[in-house]
Amino acid sequence: MTEELLETPASPGPFFRFADEASWLTAARTAGFMTTVTDDEGAETEQLQAYTHSHAIDVVGVITVGGEWDEEGNEIASPTILDGFHINYIGDLPAGWEAFEVKPDNPYRVFA
Repeated sequence: MTEELLETPASPGPFFRFADEASWLTAARTAGFMTTVTDDEGAETEQLQAYTHSHAIDVVGVITVGGEWDEEGNEIASPTILDGFHINYIGDLPAGWEAFEVKPDNPYRVFA
């Protein structure tokens, strides 16, 4: 029996842009993507459940383009900071997220 592998093209989105990191975290909490973890000393921290059987989240964050630095790391030309806090997502779309979807011509980062 011969088994053939099908090549699946990379998924280029969907892509989301929230106003800032705080807005993104609020949306992630509302969608149930955040969980509280308690360490051995009893300290609690909030963590993103980025990869599960039902979704994958790539937190791109703030995107900067361009800029130039010399050999010592001194800035010669400032990079451009794009508006918003960027997320790539695969899975069933959480309620209300359609308002944050963007369709960039040249995505900064995609799922492979």
